[in-house]
Amino acid sequence: MKRFRNNVIRAGLGALYFTGAHHALRPIFAGVGTIFVLHHVRPAREHGFQPNHHLEVTPDFLRATLGYLRASRTDIVSLDEARRRLVEQDFSRRFACVTLDDGYRDNRDFALPLFREFEAPFTVYVTSDFAQGIGRLWWVALERLIAKTEHIEVTIDGIDERIDTADDAAKQAAFERLHGWVRKMASDAEVGREIGALCARHGIDDLDISRELCLRWDELKAFAEDPLVTIGVHGITHCNLAKQSEVIAQHEIAYSRKCIETALQRPAEHLAYPYGDKAAAGPREFALAQTAGFKTAVTTRPGMVFAENADYLTALPRLSLNGNYQDERLLPVLTSGAATAMWNGFRRIDAA
Repeated sequence: MKRFRNNVIRAGLGALYFTGAHHALRPIFAGVGTIFVLHHVRPAREHGFQPNHHLEVTPDFLRATLGYLRASRTDIVSLDEARRRLVEQDFSRRFACVTLDDGYRDNRDFALPLFREFEAPFTVYVTSDFAQGIGRLWWVALERLIAKTEHIEVTIDGIDERIDTADDAAKQAAFERLHGWVRKMASDAEVGREIGALCARHGIDDLDISRELCLRWDELKAFAEDPLVTIGVHGITHCNLAKQSEVIAQHEIAYSRKCIETALQRPAEHLAYPYGDKAAAGPREFALAQTAGFKTAVTTRPGMVFAENADYLTALPRLSLNGNYQDERLLPVLTSGAATAMWNGFRRIDAA
């Protein structure tokens, strides 16, 4: 299903490119700026089974993106500067912000040199349990688990299932099935229990994955000293805030902020909601972020930034630099706003 959806999206982007329709639509739908969302920046992997491929881009594609923004006379700015322009309605030039979620070590090793090359500021949203080395990147654990098995036995909704994982097609189907199952879980404790048990049966240390992939506090402290880097907040456990009680959701963002500010000895004033889609962040979460005093908070709802977003600074949309669509020709299409406008039913603001 996801592969079919990706093919449809790719075909739609290609149609906009080859017809040139995005040029005509840009003045209407491009807005005043863009906030990009990325996760991993690292060299391409060769494995046939890569269900999390959408979460990674190559250094070459990031370089192409930054080069395109510079060539198109777009200012690459910090979130503080983007907020200033929105509040003051200063839109003499288009702006772009680049944000990266979770706090992966490759953000330092592969992305930072490129941002330095272009003198471009960027923001990394840190999940504090990942930095502590006690968090669960369950989607990575699922990928590794499925990659090494021929089948998986699991109980879903009280029903024992034996899921085939013998070849790449079966592995992809299994990942989609299990990914959907985990996303429906109500609590981080349930995710930890179920994924932890699955991994233990197959010899995978799921807690070790965050230590392997994510920057630890001492690394983050040195990383944050670079003047191009802003560190933001991404929750304690990377749980779905919308599924938590208001008390727990508020604690997730407030305590994560406290951990980051204590460890790095600098303010953390910008928030990214974990997952960030409509199922994970809505009006209650937007209000919590505002009450907590965050300058901005970003979702993963696709969209361009419009002047009206000044009234919704804790419900900002982002544009994904998706690993499945790493085609330099599509950058003008993506930044035209045409695709996200169609996705959003031609609404400029999606904050409900």
